[in-house]
This record gives sequence, C-alpha cells and structure tokens, in this order.
Amino acid sequence: MLTRLPLACLLALSLCTAAQAEKVTVFAAASLKTALDSIAADFEAKTGDKVVISYAGSNALAKQIIDGAPADIFLSANTQWMDEVEKAGLIAPAGRKDLLGNSLVLVASGKDAKAVTIDQNLDLVQLLNGGKLAMAMVDAVPAGQYGKAALTALGLWDDVAASVAQSENVRAALALVATGEAPYGIVYATDAASDDKVTVVGSFPDASYPKITYPAALLTNATEPADTAFYDALSAPEANALFTAQGFVPMATEQATSGASN
Repeated sequence: MLTRLPLACLLALSLCTAAQAEKVTVFAAASLKTALDSIAADFEAKTGDKVVISYAGSNALAKQIIDGAPADIFLSANTQWMDEVEKAGLIAPAGRKDLLGNSLVLVASGKDAKAVTIDQNLDLVQLLNGGKLAMAMVDAVPAGQYGKAALTALGLWDDVAASVAQSENVRAALALVATGEAPYGIVYATDAASDDKVTVVGSFPDASYPKITYPAALLTNATEPADTAFYDALSAPEANALFTAQGFVPMATEQATSGASN
C-alpha cells in the first residue's frame, strides 16, 4: 500500500494536468507555416497546451470561419479577408491587430538562375521560355492578388497572363517552382526563404503592389485562457524573432523604425 501510494498520487496529478490542458485552434495563411510552427511548438512546451493549426489560402479560411468553422484565432495574409470576418461579427472585442509585413519576389527553380531587374522592361514571356509562371490564385488568394497587381502596374500582366499556373495557395505555387514543374513563380520573400530548392532572382518594386499586411484576430469562438495567451504570444519578442528570421517584418518593429525616422 505504501509503495503504491506515491504512484497513485503521480497518476492522479498527471490526469489532472492533462485535464487542464487546453487546445487552441488556429487558421493561418499558408505563408506563415515555417515561423508559426516554431512559435506553436515553443508555446506548447512552455504551457502544456495544444496548438492545432490549419493552413490554407486566406480566402478559403475566411469563408470557413464565416460558415461556422470552430477556429479560435485567424491569421490572414491581407486585410480584405479579415475585414470579411469582422463584418460577420466573428472577431472578439479589441481582438484584432496588424501583426506582420512582407514583400513580393520572383523565384526560379534551382540554384543556377540569373538575377533579373523587375521593371517595365522585363520580358517575362521570354524568360519563361514556354514554361509556366506559378502564382497563387490571382483573384482570390492574397499572394496571387498582390502578384497580379504588381504585374499590372508594370504593364506585364497582359503578356504573361496566359502562361500563369494558378495554385490554391502561395506554398503550393512555391512547390511548383521547387519541383521544377514551373521555371518561375511569384511568392512572398518569406516563402522563398523557406525552400532551398528555389532562388530569388528579383524583388518587385514596393510601389507596384499594395502594402502587404498580415492581421491577426482573436475570434468570438475563443473562450479559453490559452486562446488569449497564444494570441498575445504572437507579438511577443520571441515570436518577433522567429518571424524576422523568416523574412517577415513585425509591425511593432516597423512602427518603431518609422517613428525613429520622423
């Protein structure tokens, strides 16, 4: 009996701890995967709570949330789809913040591609040489929308539109380039940094596309302390460091830099 008592106590404590653990359900833009997986793993290790993340295009995720999907937190790759979720009344009071910035690049398959200057004089059709230009869906997914806006602003869209291979999200477009199915693609700079099978051959001028902003929201479905804790953790210094390492610009950093220069 005496030898069994400590084991019984340990078992009871273990069951109690497991019962207290909470699950945070996050819907996040596919381009956040590398950094967000690391942030979630750190959070789980520190808290014992579980973070379950569904990655997809922001458009698909927003529609799922509006249709009743049980998400606690939503991270979008643009403000448009977050606005739709907010219009549906699904964001908790004071539960929205602009989290990150990003930029747009042209990537090529492999490591031997030559750099190009992205401006009105770029002949993308010749560069593709009969191949496809991989992009996320240009009328729905933020990365594709930004890419189309940039090509249109530079006067390149009409010539290359027929050569575009559209994917359901930006990571799928990146995969087409990484596997060589498409020689070139337009993705976020952070996506390019996540895959060593592609090379950044050029960056799109900032003025050629709208500012890329990733908002985050705590949704009305979030009722557990762990939901709020993870939402807050997304803008903590440790998370900012992981986002920065992947090429994102944390909004707090951007605002501080802007303020210092004014």
